[in-house]
Amino acid sequence: MEQPVHHFSELFEQLGLRSDAQSIEHFIQRHSPLPKEMPLADAPCWNEGQAEFLREAVEEDADWAEVVDHLDVSMHKAS
Repeated sequence: MEQPVHHFSELFEQLGLRSDAQSIEHFIQRHSPLPKEMPLADAPCWNEGQAEFLREAVEEDADWAEVVDHLDVSMHKAS
């Protein structure tokens, strides 16, 4: 069975954040760049539930893992 493909906007919806392109871009610009040694889930911009979701998505290689990795790369890039 194929795993579902999630879009970047769906990840933001899952995290309870605004998911339109402009809001996503603003969020990333506002909270980036993260220090290279900081795991995405440890960033101070997340609440406990969001951080746990991000951590589990990667640790369990869940169907969200690919889009979480995309967010990780986006938030570690220099502004």
